[in-house]
Amino acid sequence: MKIFMLTFLMFFSLTLNSFAGVEVHEFSDPEHEKIFTKLVNELRCLVCQNQNLADSNAELAQDLRKEVFQMIQKGQTSDEIVEFMVARYGDFVLYRPPFKAQTLILWLGPFIILLSAVVFLLVFIRKKKQTEETALSDDDKQYAESLLNTLSDEKDNKK
Repeated sequence: MKIFMLTFLMFFSLTLNSFAGVEVHEFSDPEHEKIFTKLVNELRCLVCQNQNLADSNAELAQDLRKEVFQMIQKGQTSDEIVEFMVARYGDFVLYRPPFKAQTLILWLGPFIILLSAVVFLLVFIRKKKQTEETALSDDDKQYAESLLNTLSDEKDNKK
C-alpha cells in the first residue's frame, strides 16, 4: 500500500510540474511571432545564466517573456526591445554581447585562461625534465651505498 501511495504521489507531482511552465501568446501577425521567438532565444535568463528566455522557467524569465510580448504588441522593433533590455540589465542579457571595452573580459577571458594553462603546463614539464636529468655523482653513489650497507649490517646484528 505504501508503494502504491508513493508511486501515486510521484506521478501527481510530476504531472503538476509539467503544467507549471505553459505559456500561450496569441499573435495577430506571424511576423510578430517570428520576432518574439528570435528575441526569447537570443536573450539570456538572468537567473539561470546558462539558458535563454525561451528555455527558462524562472519567474524573471516568464516576466521578461511577457514584457517582450507586450512590447511587440505595441509595435516596437526587435532593435528597440534589445536596446531596452540592455539598458535595463546590461550587456550580460545578450548571448552574443558586443565587442567593446566593458565586454572585453567576456570575449578574451577564455583565451587568457587557455593561454595561462598552456604556459603553466610548459613550465611544469620543463621543471620535471630538469629534475629527471639530475644524476648522482660518484661520491653520492658511494655515500648512498655505504648508508645501505650500514643499515643492512644493523639489521643483521639485531637478528
